[in-house]
Amino acid sequence: MIQDKKILYMLFPCVIFLLVFFLLPLFVLVFNSIYQPEQGFNFDSYLKFFQLRSSNRAYFRSLYIGVFVTLFAIILSYPAAIAIIAIKKKSLRTLVMTLVVLPLMTNPVARTFAWLIILGKNGLINNTFISLELIEKPVKLLYTEGAIFVGLLQLFMPLMILSLISSLENVREDYELAAKSLGANSVVTFFRIKFPLTVEGMIIGGTLVFTGCITAYVTPSLLGGSRVLTLSTLLYQKAYVTLDWTMATTIAMIMFLTTYVINLVLKRIGRLGTNK
Repeated sequence: MIQDKKILYMLFPCVIFLLVFFLLPLFVLVFNSIYQPEQGFNFDSYLKFFQLRSSNRAYFRSLYIGVFVTLFAIILSYPAAIAIIAIKKKSLRTLVMTLVVLPLMTNPVARTFAWLIILGKNGLINNTFISLELIEKPVKLLYTEGAIFVGLLQLFMPLMILSLISSLENVREDYELAAKSLGANSVVTFFRIKFPLTVEGMIIGGTLVFTGCITAYVTPSLLGGSRVLTLSTLLYQKAYVTLDWTMATTIAMIMFLTTYVINLVLKRIGRLGTNK
């Protein structure tokens, strides 16, 4: 009984922190999105959001860009994480890890302006293709969904790699050696041993990547421009341009709910993978 009280006392500061800095802001967000002083409680703002063509485009654009970035991050990060784990020399592994997390340590504005130089009409890619006579005139790469996709993938893939490295480090080499001794090749070993044991890391990384894609503002704003709206750029317009705070809080809630649903989907996929 005394031990239980000590545990409760130790948890008390954590509970207060969560209540003040997470649950209370979330409650205010939900309240403001469904309550209007003139009309009381209603869901008109949500209905209005999905009735507007521009809002629908921004939502589904953010959704499929976030999903594709997450999928590509998973596909590309597994080989990268396995290769980093295979590095035995500590100094070399530290150098590679530093290069992996470098995008996270770079100012987002500076990083995105680097993509402007690369993807611009007179940028590195267009100039290279023109010099190689692959194209006759510059191709529009900036202010497109593809530019946003590349920028977000470069920004958030390190989170997936770090999550997978943390999970792979806990996988014992004995399991892989036992599988190979029974005749399993590298592909079978990966899907039977490594993937089920690292699925939790994939779920955490996928949640972080998708959440980052949905909520990122600088990269979609600079690489997508004003015509390629996402949820984050639309929220900024509603909050600071039109001063429609009700719709802004509604968009924020839609971001939160979408992220929560994607997390549940990833967990479901993870269970399917471990049940094989």
